[in-house]
Amino acid sequence: MYAVVKTGGKQYKVAVGEKLKVEQIAADIDSQIVLNEVLMVANGDAVTIGSPLVAGAAVKATVVSQGRHDKVRIFKMRRRKHYQKRQGHRQNYTEIRIDAIDA
Repeated sequence: MYAVVKTGGKQYKVAVGEKLKVEQIAADIDSQIVLNEVLMVANGDAVTIGSPLVAGAAVKATVVSQGRHDKVRIFKMRRRKHYQKRQGHRQNYTEIRIDAIDA
C-alpha cells in the first residue's frame, strides 16, 4: 500500500515504514503529524485518485529529526565584465517516518 502526498509544495510517494526528508514542518521531535493533502492511494490493484484530493484520506507520520541539507554553492560570473558573485544556501528539512495510511 502506498500513497502520494503533497507537502511543502512538492509531491512524495510514501509507504508505511519509509523515512523521507520534506520541507521544514513546525513540529517537535517524536511528535505525531497528519498529512491531509493525499492525492492518490493505492492498495494492490485498487487505486483511488482524488480530484484534486482523496476525500477522507490521511497519512500519519512521526517527526524523526530536524536539520539542514548540505550547502549549495552559487557562482555567477559575466566574462570580460569583471563581475563575480559567490553565494551559498542551506535548506532546512524535517525527516519523517510514515506510520499509517488511512484511506
